[in-house]
Amino acid sequence: MSEGHSHAGDIRFERPLWAALGLTCLFLIAEVVGGLLTNSLALLSDAAHMATDALALGVSLAAVRLSRRPPDARRSYGYARMEALGAFINGGLLFLVAAYILWEAAARLRAPPAVASTGMLVIAVLGLVVNLIAMRLLKAGSGESLNIKGAYLEVWGDMLGSVGVIVAAVVIWLTGWAVADPIIAALIGLFVLPRAWTLLRQAANVLMQGVPEGVNMDAVRQAIVAFPGVGEVHELHVWALGSTQAVLTAHVVADPTRADPEALRGELATLLRQQFDIEHTTLQVEAVACGDGVRDVVQP
Repeated sequence: MSEGHSHAGDIRFERPLWAALGLTCLFLIAEVVGGLLTNSLALLSDAAHMATDALALGVSLAAVRLSRRPPDARRSYGYARMEALGAFINGGLLFLVAAYILWEAAARLRAPPAVASTGMLVIAVLGLVVNLIAMRLLKAGSGESLNIKGAYLEVWGDMLGSVGVIVAAVVIWLTGWAVADPIIAALIGLFVLPRAWTLLRQAANVLMQGVPEGVNMDAVRQAIVAFPGVGEVHELHVWALGSTQAVLTAHVVADPTRADPEALRGELATLLRQQFDIEHTTLQVEAVACGDGVRDVVQP
């Protein structure tokens, strides 16, 4: 028997994504033009972040819409995993952009070009305002959805980029030290890389059906085995459809004194929901352990 809940994507995430995407696309054009006119790598690196922001927000928006589609004959779990796929794409884009910025910054450190600091400063300040608004829009959803977290991290990284460009512009304007531009760009890249890797790792764990973060498999096993009426447990698997939708399947060998396997299933499902926040459970109750293959058995 399965104890479950709806896997529909949350419509609350769609409106802020649309707003953030519109703001980002509008400013992206201005930032690219400004970066070319001022010859600033820091500003162009921020524009590159802004471009990946726009793509990331578009991917996140598509993932949110697709994840709300109900299960069908070909996808019995629905499209909830689109959330993790969107986060994986966003993490990969962010990682590649940060690596490119580091590569370009290394070249400019050897021969820093002249930079128009005033125009660079004005555009960076406007970019910071846009990023702060987008971050505000996405903040709430970032704690609930891995997909929204990916988009939020993109915008967050771009916000840091805008701050870095402002610092570089002020330094160049006051001192004429043009090397500040590639140094700031490199620092931005170094700051973003590990966060992109973390997002990639989290999304890959979902896609590879890894144990969700925050779920202790040993604790789950022990809780099931220690429950009155349970003799042993095997074929225990826990994975996630999306960021928070944990799924558990297991074969439970009932104690011979337990006469009602249906009641045992319901009680175990309640235990897993209350103690581990696992809403979707499929439990097979057996009189004796099935099969001769490798079993995951824990004795109390």
